[in-house]
Amino acid sequence: MSESDDQPQLGEPIYELRGVSRSFGSGFNEAHVLKGISLDIAQGEFVSIVGPSGSGKSTLLNIMGMLDAPTRGSCYFMGQATHELSERQRVKIHRKHIGFVFQAYHLIDEMTVYENLETPLLYRKVKSGDRKSKVADMLDRFNMVAKKDLFPEQLSGGQKQLVGIARALVIEPRVILADEPTGNLHSSQGDMIMDLIRDLNRNDGVTIVQVTHNERYAAYGHTVVELLDGSIDSVSQVAGQSVQSD
Repeated sequence: MSESDDQPQLGEPIYELRGVSRSFGSGFNEAHVLKGISLDIAQGEFVSIVGPSGSGKSTLLNIMGMLDAPTRGSCYFMGQATHELSERQRVKIHRKHIGFVFQAYHLIDEMTVYENLETPLLYRKVKSGDRKSKVADMLDRFNMVAKKDLFPEQLSGGQKQLVGIARALVIEPRVILADEPTGNLHSSQGDMIMDLIRDLNRNDGVTIVQVTHNERYAAYGHTVVELLDGSIDSVSQVAGQSVQSD
């Protein structure tokens, strides 16, 4: 594949999945959600995971985020087998390298926009001056300076999602894992969020893995992985990111 603005030269694998399966229950009641998933995701890649409801998309994302563990097989993050990590080591990786963006936002209702952005930095024990600087940068970047003292209930859906993305980005992660990031938004808000996520990948080199039902938004990525009944049905390279570009 030749290099282009839409298909940049990618780095070494940041994720390596080998025969990953996930099941729940046992015996006759065992439900196989993922079945032998093997997949590499390179540093700087933008991957869209698609498929019908119940195909295992969110479960796969949760395994990559170390929120869940494979029943069989292995998931490697930056060369480390995640199942061999202690809970403390996983938390450290979350705080340093992985930003999560959820459909339901998961903002802390009792905290202002500023406080929601500051919280991940408090967990990382970032010094007060550096925290203020990083939060100020995020507020400016996302045009939210005037909303810094508002609470989530005072924001629109699109504004909440912007705060969610800013919160994920404030730790300067290597990876953003996004589970239906536009699912609760109307089309213009969804386009805005997807343009922003695409720009984080293009301009900041952040690896993006998103789960989406939206075919048009899936085409923002470099690679589309389609799941069907817990297995990979297809992996396709797309022109990617030229979709919706100016």
